[in-house]
Amino acid sequence: MNTNLHVFFYISLHAVMVTVKEVISKSAKRKFVSFPLSLYKSSPWYVPELSREEMRNFNPLKNAAFEYASCKMFLAYKNEKVVGRIAAILNNAHNYKTNSRQMRFSRFDFIDDYQVSEALFNKVKEWAKSMELNEVIGPLGFSDMDRIGMLIEGFEEMDLYSTSYNYSYYPKHMERLGLVKKTDWVEYQVKVPNEVHPKLERVAKAAMKRYGYSLRQFKRAKDMKPVFKEVLPILNGVIRGLSVPIPISEEQMETFAAGLLPVLRKEFISVVENKEGKIVGYGLVMPSISRGIRLGRGRLFPLGYLGVMRDVRKAKVLDMYHIGVLPSYQNRGVNAVILYNSILNAIKYGVEYAETGPEREDNVSVQTQWKLFEHRMHRRRRCYTIDI
Repeated sequence: MNTNLHVFFYISLHAVMVTVKEVISKSAKRKFVSFPLSLYKSSPWYVPELSREEMRNFNPLKNAAFEYASCKMFLAYKNEKVVGRIAAILNNAHNYKTNSRQMRFSRFDFIDDYQVSEALFNKVKEWAKSMELNEVIGPLGFSDMDRIGMLIEGFEEMDLYSTSYNYSYYPKHMERLGLVKKTDWVEYQVKVPNEVHPKLERVAKAAMKRYGYSLRQFKRAKDMKPVFKEVLPILNGVIRGLSVPIPISEEQMETFAAGLLPVLRKEFISVVENKEGKIVGYGLVMPSISRGIRLGRGRLFPLGYLGVMRDVRKAKVLDMYHIGVLPSYQNRGVNAVILYNSILNAIKYGVEYAETGPEREDNVSVQTQWKLFEHRMHRRRRCYTIDI
């Protein structure tokens, strides 16, 4: 037999097929949640999600987003070993309000094997076509408080706990699958200065004097719990301004608050009130817990908890989740007051730098404020789309 032909038949007989199975059982769901821990075992930049929280996210009885969304999860196997995963999310409320027919994909992780990524993505497209949808978009979660985008720049940077890390080969797979750019988000690392910029101090103090702003004081971190409900209208106003049609519900905000309260420090939270004591703006800034979460490898107890508490007590890095200002108070100095207070406390407690969450690349009004500081754009994430 011809040698080349013999090799061809040998490879064909021993080729390992990719099998994709829908996640149905609880044990399969655990495999789905834990797969990234093995995939990124050797990465010094990956920050895992807490397994308990991810199990809750995919539980229709515990995640309020299932009131308007449905989901399917898939695992890819080779030789009975998990080699990839993907979730498909049908956000009916979003489609209805935007008059669109799109399927979201999320938690798309895979080894560097195109057969695996293609087999997984085909399952999402199959479900989308069966529902007569015409677009697949992602990575996006159940709601706009979930992790967004795929990392396309900044692969050698410690990830935030609030975002998702991925290897540098991921974007190449997206392109090969025919996906194209929909939206990009950028993230900045901002160095804490030795003193507050004179211009920022002048604007903040002038606004407080002119409009009678004050900063709400808290005795303990847990005293901040009611604030999350109070600022919900502001948050929903902000996301409406970003053309996001689905507001965050009180139940979703309560879940969000419950996860954050244990790791907040009152010194880094800025809540601005007007003369009547009504909240007109807030800055949600918290100690980075990325290193502590890494220590626990997806579990909070025992090592994860010890690491997180260390990060909170000895905060050298702050994560800026978001700043919200009532529309009627925008351009009236509230944002300056929040930044001024945040920087004062960051200097006081020895913080070295702060990191922003994902900001739309065209959000010039937000990015302009970083020009007052030494900063760098160090990560970029992308939302992809494909017509089907």
